[in-house]
Amino acid sequence: MEDKRIVHIVDDEDAIRRSAGFMLKKSGFSVETWSSGVEFLKDVRNAAEGCILLDVRMPQMDGLEVQKELNERGIAMPVIILTGHGDVSIAVSAMKAGAVDFIEKPFEKAVLLAAIESAFERLADVEGRATRAADATIRVAALSGREQDVLKGLARGLPNKTIAYDLGISPRTVEVHRANLMTKLGVRSLSEALRIAFSAGITG
Repeated sequence: MEDKRIVHIVDDEDAIRRSAGFMLKKSGFSVETWSSGVEFLKDVRNAAEGCILLDVRMPQMDGLEVQKELNERGIAMPVIILTGHGDVSIAVSAMKAGAVDFIEKPFEKAVLLAAIESAFERLADVEGRATRAADATIRVAALSGREQDVLKGLARGLPNKTIAYDLGISPRTVEVHRANLMTKLGVRSLSEALRIAFSAGITG
């Protein structure tokens, strides 16, 4: 029998650890929970390899600091960032640092499970990174110049109004370009668009 895949939930909210843990166990995953990033980092060398659900807003060390520490220690487990604040700039920073995805609380089961599947695919397919980068570059190249400008603004974590001001166009026009570029890239969420942008080497 195949071992269950392990998800580490790092969140200071007991309710989130319980609800997400219950949902994931029902979906066939093994779950380990940690009440802080500090606690997780103390024992991470002994933790079983898996996927990390990492909350952004935590006392002592926030999620981005924990992620930075994991990177510095060479811990290559895929990270999914949880944010309850809709803070796009934080999510962009997390994805630039290698996070697979970011999810806003309260999250839907299907969204969480899809992100976790992507994380385990990444864990199993390190060699596929070069292929993904080449594919991302081709997809971005198919965008119009203005759509690429908007994507670069999004990759910097900027809101539509700021992108509009920087480009000298209306916020409504930015929304149109944003919708068009997401259609052309074949994505439905900002995190998917950012993943392609960063794979293609766009950092804003």
